[in-house]
Amino acid sequence: MPKKRKQKNVRRTTGKGGNYRPTKKGAGMTRKGVKAYRKANPGSKLKTAVTGKVKKGSKSAKRRKSYCARSLGQLKRSSAKTKNNPNSRIRQARRRWKC
Repeated sequence: MPKKRKQKNVRRTTGKGGNYRPTKKGAGMTRKGVKAYRKANPGSKLKTAVTGKVKKGSKSAKRRKSYCARSLGQLKRSSAKTKNNPNSRIRQARRRWKC
């Protein structure tokens, strides 16, 4: 009798377990997704994107600056197709973060 395999967590943007924002809406995790992740991983410090207006030098501003620097590295290492596609997940996420 075959054993039932445990299904891995699938990244979805819609339906049950839709914890990721669709590309057209800026990619990244939703608030609900972050909450679910933190519940599954106690002690996690995962937060949602910094999308609003922030004071220069504030914690949020530093977080945004850090993300923008990291994501630029990801963008540079991605394929030419991804780099040049304005609707790629990394480009949309950077736009949402106001990079």
